[in-house]
Amino acid sequence: MSKDLLMHRRIGSGSPLMLVHGYLGGQFMWQFQEPLQDDFELIMPSLAGYGESAHLEAPSSIPGNVDDICRLRDYLEIDKVALLGHSMGGMVVQEMAANRPERINRLICLGTGSMGVLPNRFEPIEESRRKILNLGLEHARENIARTWFLNPDFEAGLSLCQSEGAKATKQAALASLEAWEHWDGREQLSQILAPTLVIWAREDRSYDWSQQQHFLDRIPDVRIEIVEGCAHNVHMEKPVVVNDLIRSFLT
Repeated sequence: MSKDLLMHRRIGSGSPLMLVHGYLGGQFMWQFQEPLQDDFELIMPSLAGYGESAHLEAPSSIPGNVDDICRLRDYLEIDKVALLGHSMGGMVVQEMAANRPERINRLICLGTGSMGVLPNRFEPIEESRRKILNLGLEHARENIARTWFLNPDFEAGLSLCQSEGAKATKQAALASLEAWEHWDGREQLSQILAPTLVIWAREDRSYDWSQQQHFLDRIPDVRIEIVEGCAHNVHMEKPVVVNDLIRSFLT
């Protein structure tokens, strides 16, 4: 395997489903989705600078991350693949589905949106950058992870986020912020032709309803499922519900 290829996990059997993690994540962020391996071949990459790919320099653009995913797909010789992206990973799969649609048969946008810089973000990007530079990545990681759960004391989810987030490099964390600043996917949503499922948590404090409305207004073949009683990391707080939605959409 080429040394610049994304590290990844590959488990299960069936039609391939590639799951792309979000900010400060990694390939083990999908532990709650592992039961899907009975129905699908799960391919779970760590993006450059994150998880087991922390030795790689992270791209400072969303298209740069798409290039990395496409290289992995080609290396694995996957013909057709379903893509699922959470949060920042959702930006990556949207970009890929809009501009590199060959060999993508279905798209799942999980807890994400089509704008890199959200108008109601909890703090300006520049403030996040300043905190990473001045206070360190550990401080930023611990603060943001608690906003991802409706129950801030959900230990199983928090510990998983902390353990995966601890592998991220400062370079990757800063590069991702820069990537968000220069990405706006709204105008290209109409180019997404793959059947698309949007999964959104009612209490998501990262991506509000307006972001989901963009998907509904502009993607030609789209439907949305709203999950109650959870927040941004809906796939961890409500794994049975989310896994059933994924399974139903892909089969």
